[in-house]
Amino acid sequence: MNMARPRKQTYTLKMYLDKIKDGDIDNNADVQRKMVWSKEQINELIVTVLMDEYIPPIILGEESNSQLHIADGGCRSAALNSFRNGTHKITASIEDSVISYKKKTKDKTGNIIWEDAVFDIKNKTYAKLPEELKKKFDEYQIETVIHENCDSRKISRYIKRYNNHVAMNTDQKAFTYIDRFAGYVRKILDSRFFLDYSDYSENDKTKGTVERIVLESIMCTNHFDHWRKQPKAVCKYLNSNATEEEFARFADDIRRLEAVVTDDVKDIFNKKDSFIFLTLFDRFTGLGIDDRKFIAFLRVFKTKLRNTKRSERGMLFDEIDRDCSTKDKTVIAAKLAMLEKLMREFLGMRVEEKKPDTKRRPVTAKEIIAEYIDEDVADEDMELFEIMANDISEAIEDIDSWFLSEENRPSFVALVGYAVKEDIDRPLKEWLFAYERSGSPLSDQKQNYLHMKADFERFLSADCKMPCYR
Repeated sequence: MNMARPRKQTYTLKMYLDKIKDGDIDNNADVQRKMVWSKEQINELIVTVLMDEYIPPIILGEESNSQLHIADGGCRSAALNSFRNGTHKITASIEDSVISYKKKTKDKTGNIIWEDAVFDIKNKTYAKLPEELKKKFDEYQIETVIHENCDSRKISRYIKRYNNHVAMNTDQKAFTYIDRFAGYVRKILDSRFFLDYSDYSENDKTKGTVERIVLESIMCTNHFDHWRKQPKAVCKYLNSNATEEEFARFADDIRRLEAVVTDDVKDIFNKKDSFIFLTLFDRFTGLGIDDRKFIAFLRVFKTKLRNTKRSERGMLFDEIDRDCSTKDKTVIAAKLAMLEKLMREFLGMRVEEKKPDTKRRPVTAKEIIAEYIDEDVADEDMELFEIMANDISEAIEDIDSWFLSEENRPSFVALVGYAVKEDIDRPLKEWLFAYERSGSPLSDQKQNYLHMKADFERFLSADCKMPCYR
């Protein structure tokens, strides 16, 4: 007996969500995974709808009594519902937030006309959309594929079948943000160095790890002042700021290395430290010395120097990241400084002692937010935070308050950014009115932000009328 092919059914998005609300479509199958999407993923799905772009069909299983169950698309359904009928607010970090649409209005004679308009959906809920965009959202055509004559066993089987895939990991997803140079990276990865003269596992080669290593090397070599810890942030920065020449020079470095690397040192080029040693080799190429000397240094480093306490704090190379992340900028700088000093000593070159820089550049609000709140914070987000900070500061009667001083501005704006990200508005003003009368700012604006944030959180969690921090 041949099974009937599943039938297709198209609903307006509002009709589809109403059916879930009314229980006609069930999104709670016993074996269905719970909602696991991030706010960022929900944002992207909403933009897809508002821009009338493609969403894959929802797969449904239908019992003989016409009850429908979602077999694939449960997270999509929950995400759309959280915006249409819930409390989801588009976060400020969303990309492509300005939506074009036709605005309905009337001319001087009362006739309806349609004008081109745009609307920024950052920090907006469904209720805050223009009526035209609400209608566009509601009328979006959502496709479904319905398997008939199902029972719980069949529905479970379909859930297993349609979800039998591996989601993109962090490195793979990050790589989608460097479309300008993706082709260069792929070409570089075809070199023999990455295939035969390094210590990357097959998983490293298939799960995006080696792509990340290439990009970290480009970043560390050419843009270290703007170092980013997270793969996505690295890709987004390089996509906007890297050059073809930087990738061409890196490719040349790789060609030179693969001609001289020997089996006894190739394990130095592993997924943890590769980008540091590739950066070191780029610096070596500027010395005009035979490349085999670099391999000779690696051999001595591996067999002897690596186990010698040589850092400024008397630490081994592998102890430098003991209390920090291996991707912290200070850790990378310390490792490179140690390696370059050891390399120059090995080559018999004079090592210039660098005097420590006693001048501290003031930290910016964007740097605080990038470190503690949102590493991908955009300039337009910062403009919003600055405007909101100005508005909120009007609650302070004392215009000479240190809270409004230029010295305290970075932590003040960062706190506003935190409140926006957490969808907090009014309580911040209430807390601020009392807080500005107590304590004094810390000279370290990062620490000052953390103190204020902690006090603000205590204010929210306790029925507190005055700030707890002094």
